[in-house]
Amino acid sequence: MNAYAFPISPFKHFTHQIPNSVSLVRFNPFKVYSNKNQVSFDESAYEAERLRLDAKARESMAIEAAENDEDDPKAWKWVIRKRIWDLMEARNIAQFPRPVHHRIPNFVGAPAAAVKLSRLEVFLKANCVKVNPDTPQKQVRFLTLNGGKKLLTPQPRLRTGFFSVLESHTLNPSTMNEACTSVGVAKYGRPIGLDEKIKVDLIIVGSVAVDPKTGARLGKGEGFAELEYGMLRYMGAIDDSTPIVTSIHDEQLVDDIPVEKLLIHDVPVDIICTPTQVIFTNTSIPKPQGIYWDKLSPEKLGQIKILRQLKAKIERETGQILPTGPSEKLPPTSQRRKKR
Repeated sequence: MNAYAFPISPFKHFTHQIPNSVSLVRFNPFKVYSNKNQVSFDESAYEAERLRLDAKARESMAIEAAENDEDDPKAWKWVIRKRIWDLMEARNIAQFPRPVHHRIPNFVGAPAAAVKLSRLEVFLKANCVKVNPDTPQKQVRFLTLNGGKKLLTPQPRLRTGFFSVLESHTLNPSTMNEACTSVGVAKYGRPIGLDEKIKVDLIIVGSVAVDPKTGARLGKGEGFAELEYGMLRYMGAIDDSTPIVTSIHDEQLVDDIPVEKLLIHDVPVDIICTPTQVIFTNTSIPKPQGIYWDKLSPEKLGQIKILRQLKAKIERETGQILPTGPSEKLPPTSQRRKKR
C-alpha cells in the first residue's frame, strides 16, 4: 500500500466476534472487507458515524459565525452566507437535508442544473471529472458515471483519507445510483493517494454564493474545496486551464463579493449552471497554485491526516520546515431535520 492511501479510517473501530475459532477483528465501518473470515461493510454504522461527525462540524461553523469579530478579515463572508441560507429557507427553495445553514445547500431544481452541466462541452469532452460529495451535486456524480467517465470524489471533509475513484465499468445499473452517495463511494470506490498518476479534466464544486460577473465563489466556510484543489495541483492532476464549474440555484447568484478581499487560496469558478441558465464568468481571478502552508492553521492541519502526511513528505524531501499559518477556531456544523 502506498504511503498516502488511507482505506482505513482513523475513527472509532468496532469489535466483532468471528466464529470458527478466528480471533477478534477490529471492524471499521468505513472500510469494505472482502476476506470471507471478516465481516462485510456496515452501511448503517458508516452513515451514523458520518452524520455524527457532520453534525459536530456544522455546530463548530455555527459557533464561529456567531462569534465572528468585525475585525476578522473573513467576517464579511459569513454575512453573505447567512443571507443566502436564510433566503433559501424563507423562500422554501431549500431541499433535504435541512436546514441548509452551514452546508453546501441542496436546492429545488438541482437535477435540472445538473442536466445543463452535463451538456457543457467541457463535460462532454472530459474523461475524468472531480465532483464534490455534497447532496446537490449527487445527480452530477450520477451523470458522470452514467456517461462512462471516471469520477473522482473526495472523502467527506477528507476525514477518512483523500480521494476515491469510481469507474462505471465496475458498476451495474443497480449499484451506480448508490455509488453516488457517501456510503456507495466507501463501498465501490478505490481510495487513491497523493502519488497517484491521474489527470483531471474538469472540476465541479458546490457553492453557497457566486458572483456571475467575476466568478468569485463562497463555499460553506470550511475550506475543503481549496485544500482539495491545492492537493490536486501538487499532484500535477490539474493546472490553470482546468475548468471549474458550479451548480447552484439562481437565488444563490450575488453581486456583492468583493474580489479585492478574496484570499490567495480562494477558488473562483469559470462556469455556473443553474436550473434556468448557464453563465460563463470569464473570471480573471487567479487560481491557487497549490497549498499555501503559511495560511494553514495548526488546527486545520491537525484535523486532516493526508495534509500532515503531505507536509512531512515535503519537509523530508526538501530538508526544510514548512511554515504554519495562524491559529484559528475551526468552523462547526449544522442541525439536520428529519426527512418527511
